[in-house]
Amino acid sequence: MRRFAQVIGVRPDRIEEYEVIHAAVWPDVLDLIHVHNIRNYSIFRHGATLFAYFEYVGDDFDADMKALSEHPVNREWWNSTEPMQEPVPDREDGEWWKTIPEVFHTD
Repeated sequence: MRRFAQVIGVRPDRIEEYEVIHAAVWPDVLDLIHVHNIRNYSIFRHGATLFAYFEYVGDDFDADMKALSEHPVNREWWNSTEPMQEPVPDREDGEWWKTIPEVFHTD
């Protein structure tokens, strides 16, 4: 299992809308997240910053993320959420959410 943490901005005028749609995430999107080996997925908000955490339990992260990103239902979901988001300037090329390093963990 691998742990991931990511950050992105949310447009201040879209915070309420972002939280409303995430209070009722489409069941097909939730199924896709599970099928592509993502577990324990959470998104937190602090001001206009979103912080996501998830655990990946599969064997090929890149393949799972590619398949997830190409699925029509997931693309439709992202088409709804991406206009509400503001990627951080220092993200890596090709990243939407910036992946941040883990500096400490304990069980």
